[in-house]
Amino acid sequence: MKARQTRTLSTLFARNVDAGLLLLRLALGIVFVLHGWQKATAFGVSGLSGSLASLGIPFPGVNAAILIATELGGGLALLAGAFARVAGALLAFAMAVATITVHLPNGFFLPNGYEFTLTLLLASLAVTAAGAGAYSVDSRLFGGRAFVETHIPEAPKIAA
Repeated sequence: MKARQTRTLSTLFARNVDAGLLLLRLALGIVFVLHGWQKATAFGVSGLSGSLASLGIPFPGVNAAILIATELGGGLALLAGAFARVAGALLAFAMAVATITVHLPNGFFLPNGYEFTLTLLLASLAVTAAGAGAYSVDSRLFGGRAFVETHIPEAPKIAA
């Protein structure tokens, strides 16, 4: 009976992890797609390039195009759960640069602080570490689960 309960609880927790990874990917994907779209349409490569140049970022035109592609493409990849670990790593790097170069000097709190970029950085690293989960293109492409399942250990026996 205990083995069956353990297996059932393990399956339930595994499904919850996959659902949690799906929700995390959806939240991140929406934010990054919309921010990438804003950079592409409202600022454009030339406008973003000017901002990056004022921050001392090298090759601002190239980096502006890369940033837009990373946010749009990475956000779409997260939404689909396709190559999620790569997308998560690239987006985490972009948020690390944004945190250090733009937001860190302004303190923690919004509107100009680093709390939002830090949250996006850490959430992107979570996807990088855990993968996309079962509800993803990655799971279909590469088979199996995209995270390491943990099993619930049996409770220690207490001597009477």
